[in-house]
Amino acid sequence: MITSTVGPVDATVVPRFGGDTTFARLPRMADIGDSDVVVWGVPFDTSVTYRPGARFGPNHIRQSSRLLRPYNPALDAFPFGRNQVVDAGDIGVNPYDIAAAITTIEGAATNLVGTGRTLLTFGGDHTIALPLLRVQHAMHGPIAVLHFDAHLDTWDTHFGEPYTHGTPFRRAFDEELIDLEHSMHIGLRGPLYSHVDLDESARMGFAAIHSRDFARKSLDELINRMRDRLGARPVYVSLDIDVLDPAHAPGTGTPEAGGLSSRELLEMLRGLEGMNIVGMDIVEVSPAYDHAELTGIAAAHAAYEMLSVIPSHR
Repeated sequence: MITSTVGPVDATVVPRFGGDTTFARLPRMADIGDSDVVVWGVPFDTSVTYRPGARFGPNHIRQSSRLLRPYNPALDAFPFGRNQVVDAGDIGVNPYDIAAAITTIEGAATNLVGTGRTLLTFGGDHTIALPLLRVQHAMHGPIAVLHFDAHLDTWDTHFGEPYTHGTPFRRAFDEELIDLEHSMHIGLRGPLYSHVDLDESARMGFAAIHSRDFARKSLDELINRMRDRLGARPVYVSLDIDVLDPAHAPGTGTPEAGGLSSRELLEMLRGLEGMNIVGMDIVEVSPAYDHAELTGIAAAHAAYEMLSVIPSHR
């Protein structure tokens, strides 16, 4: 058991625009003897259906995280003090072979989890959620998936391909990785092919809070719905940055108007405090379409709130 932690570089000694570009300027995994929580990147976007570029997402989030500080006043938490958090860098994955990339991601995640570390993964496109859920299922059994996204990502195939960024939760359902009574989408919006898309998603175990609900209901009510759905089950949080409105996150591959604000997303993540969080990801950050680091900053702050609600390992 780790009894003390090494936190970020002291910004009163090294200015935030200097030093290593790790997430929140945390120590590198190679420099720490052991760790509780690992931040790492999977720069893979071969499976996107519209704009490419999420392969550059992990380092964009890191660069945008330089202003993060050790104390989270919203939750009265020290996310880098309750757990030893490290940055393991990015893994190399095959950019030409989707199946090979999925196998590599699953193997790397298994090694990083070790005997019980919690992983916060930066994508990359949403395909990476499938191998990450396989690893969590191997440890915990069926997983309550909390999916923040404008899109369902429960389609069967795209152009005949079963493994794309729009299909990870269909494949996870097929592989019986998902807890069918405790999973949920948050932030759905935009046109669909037909009502069958929604029916199929419900059949796969997903309840839903739609983006329009945020205009009609209080955040407290929506947080309570989320918590009631998840219960005490092991929860995997998968956050597609396009859950945010393009005004808040233009740097993504498949933007949809009418999304959440950054404030609404951060409050929903804070609402996970005390839940049984076993793993998390942030995907689909595509910096080529970003402006003034709007998307990167939103993703970095979302990651900070995620780290603040991960249960203490100590």
